[in-house]
Amino acid sequence: MLKRIHNAIIRRAFAQGPAGGGTFSPRALDAIVDANLRQDALRAQFGHDEFHFDNNAFARSRAYIEQQRALIEPALAARQALSAWQAFGRLTHTAQDFYSHSNYVDLWLVCQPNGMQPGPSEIDPLDDALIENPSLRSGKFYYPLEAFSFIPGLGRLVLPLLPRDSHAWMNLDSEGRGPMFEYAFQAALKRTRLEYEFTARTIPDDLLGVFQDISAASLP
Repeated sequence: MLKRIHNAIIRRAFAQGPAGGGTFSPRALDAIVDANLRQDALRAQFGHDEFHFDNNAFARSRAYIEQQRALIEPALAARQALSAWQAFGRLTHTAQDFYSHSNYVDLWLVCQPNGMQPGPSEIDPLDDALIENPSLRSGKFYYPLEAFSFIPGLGRLVLPLLPRDSHAWMNLDSEGRGPMFEYAFQAALKRTRLEYEFTARTIPDDLLGVFQDISAASLP
């Protein structure tokens, strides 16, 4: 997903109202967003399929999410909240990209009974049958040609030259990819909230407040 989409998902998932009340303090939320977006830095785009569920790296990407989650509680225990927020930001990026870089949305729609097409908000982000489905796949990168698909004006010229299982064909990274994007967005939004719930269960109660940094949000 584009950086602005990742940003929107994080902020909507953990939104603060005018009077506060969000899951995280503003500074914690900013740190989470920053770490999430850094996963799309140029150095993270090559040799790190596990960051983005690319090239069918499903097992590696799931392992990466759990590796990042495992860093959070020790960081909080050491009162290194920034490191905990950064780890959470990184894992949410990977979890979000699962829906925009794979055919999960297509599989979910195909499996609906009687040809029904529920609205995007109805999508189940963790359908076990689909996650283990042998037809699940994610976009592959066919370099060097695929690199030109990211250049404005050249993308539409390069696209017909790339295989249908390429990232360029499969991605749902933004609204410009058509109506399926909204399904990917909603699935990523739900998954982001679930990742918080999964993570919170691994954190002792006395450290959860450190993770949320809510006390900082109430300071004048």
